[in-house]
Amino acid sequence: MSRRTAALLLSLALPLAGCASGPDYRPRGAAELGVPGSYSVTAPAQEREDLTRWWDRFDDPQLSSLIARGAEGNLDVARAVARLRQARESLVQARGQLLPGVTASGGYSRNLPVNGGGQAGGSFSIGADASWQADLFGGNRRGVEAAQAGYQASGFDYAQVLTAIQAEIARNYVLARAAQAQLANARDALAIQDDNLQIAQWRVQAGLVSSLDVEAARAQRAQTAAGIPSLEASYNGFVSRLGVLTGQAPGALKPELEAVRPIPRGPAAVGVGIPADTLRQRPDVRSAERSLAAATANIGVAAAQLYPALSIGGSIDAGAASIGNVFDVITGRLFASVAQTIFDGGRLRSQVRAREAAAEDAFLAYKSTVLTALEDIENAIVALQAARTREGEYRVALDAASTQALLARDQYRAGLTDFTTLNQAEAQLLSARNGLVQAQSDGATALIQLYLALGGGWDSSVTPEAPPINTGSTPDGN
Repeated sequence: MSRRTAALLLSLALPLAGCASGPDYRPRGAAELGVPGSYSVTAPAQEREDLTRWWDRFDDPQLSSLIARGAEGNLDVARAVARLRQARESLVQARGQLLPGVTASGGYSRNLPVNGGGQAGGSFSIGADASWQADLFGGNRRGVEAAQAGYQASGFDYAQVLTAIQAEIARNYVLARAAQAQLANARDALAIQDDNLQIAQWRVQAGLVSSLDVEAARAQRAQTAAGIPSLEASYNGFVSRLGVLTGQAPGALKPELEAVRPIPRGPAAVGVGIPADTLRQRPDVRSAERSLAAATANIGVAAAQLYPALSIGGSIDAGAASIGNVFDVITGRLFASVAQTIFDGGRLRSQVRAREAAAEDAFLAYKSTVLTALEDIENAIVALQAARTREGEYRVALDAASTQALLARDQYRAGLTDFTTLNQAEAQLLSARNGLVQAQSDGATALIQLYLALGGGWDSSVTPEAPPINTGSTPDGN
């Protein structure tokens, strides 16, 4: 092909380079995603709060410290960062498709005479080749668009992993503190039951009651003692889980958490805003939206394959017998080619239809993620309200059970009541104490779940990006 013909093709390609095949991405509105104007459950009529550091609202420095260590050391978070870096490199590779490729080469050859024939000599050569595929119908640009959306989706996936780990650390911390409180209740009850057993033995020795009271006291004490190892195992499991969540060995945090501390409470109310806020705040919703954008762009990538492809290239070569004269004679050539698929059995059009179906699937996944997010929020609101109501009732029950147990204990010592009444009163007291602990634990975990459902734990005003790669080491780690 002549240079004039190649120039003509290039002049025709440049105006077409502004075209882009396939549909342009269109953000979906709240109504199209089925988002209602308000929640179906009673929620605090407050604007949504800044929940970037929601754990600080529990006013527990140890909890804040564990969450900070989890963000730095958790292995799932580290893997999410690695995936984010992979997505960034995919974007770099996609952008590279828009630019020409240039290669250079150099060589030296030498003739050696054989059996005295010919004359020894050598030659040097230098050359360069360049090639560029004109993006006539925007397939490469759609590829960059898809890679950009995929990179952003990976950033939101990282944020989702981070927020889930933060909530899991907080939940296990609350459960560990609840197990400590239940252990304390069981040990306090065991001490009282030891005292009751001693009193029953004295009364039997004095002939005031039968040995039935002693056996009943022994049975009650044994049942309470039997529950302690189970509580200790639960506590150990929660602490071990905290160690792994912070990127450490299971037993690393046992000395630190050994001291008994109360269950963290958190604020009395949380401003949840309106359902439409979920589209901006939840990282999984943002990720699903970016996945839809990537799927839409991929339709254009497939559609561009239906149209002609123009490739333009050229080469420059120089050679001489000595290195100093290598640039004295330079030759070059320019070439261009146009390719168009004539028949492929419908393969390319099938690829377009497949990408369109993938985009439809991405939209449905996006909508499902939005509706699931709203479900999570409403369930957490109801769970928090129920736990707070139960806590209030258990406080009343504990006050009444404490008074009842105190009176029953005094009356049994004075011989005014039987051991069955005392036994029932002590059982009700332990049940009320554990019920209050469970309600407090449920309230704290429901509050954590609400913070997670609202998308707290990251700055939703920015798109997470991969941290810079450390260039101070070579690929082999040296």
